Amino acid sequence: MEITESIKDLFEPELMEEILAVGKKKTAKEGEVIISIGQRLLFMPIVLQGTLKVSMMQPDGREMLMYYLNANEGCAMSFTCCMQEAKSEIMAVAEEDVEMWMIPVEYMDSWMHKYPSWKSFVMRTMQNRFFEMLRALDMVVFNGLDVRLSNYLREKSKISGKTVLNVSHEEIANDLASSRVVISRLLKKLENDGKVLLYRNQIKLLKDF
Repeated sequence: MEITESIKDLFEPELMEEILAVGKKKTAKEGEVIISIGQRLLFMPIVLQGTLKVSMMQPDGREMLMYYLNANEGCAMSFTCCMQEAKSEIMAVAEEDVEMWMIPVEYMDSWMHKYPSWKSFVMRTMQNRFFEMLRALDMVVFNGLDVRLSNYLREKSKISGKTVLNVSHEEIANDLASSRVVISRLLKKLENDGKVLLYRNQIKLLKDF
């Protein structure tokens, strides 16, 4: 995929010229770590195709899913780290095969003052991720784990466009900050209720899910 086909409508022509001149294309396979916790970021990714999963690490060492990045989106936490020259507090992993345009961090701040479309892109990204995290917090506080699990499976199905999800009980437990035993019990209940079919490291969502 050509970068201009994916994001040309987001930015003014002058900025697109700079993006093409200073950036570079990167591809990653499903499961590949793009950003690690504690890493000092040299490039900020804009997703062209595919999906990135962004997580944070809890004090007890478990991962917690924050949000997904899809085509034409950037990572709000990466913006923050880049502009403050801080080490990454998040981990970004390819949820599926992904193509990204990597922009050197030294351009982040100057483009905010130089290009209105870049400032709009950054502010919109920050706002969208903020509301997503508020919804995630609301889900944790006001809903049981069974509701969160169902929403999690629906979201993964929506992102992938598939009803068969290649995901283990352990991975779900990590994303939802729970235990594998609890997740397995809830999934078994969904299967008994005729909502899903469980296979080894796969979950098929049925029509009534």
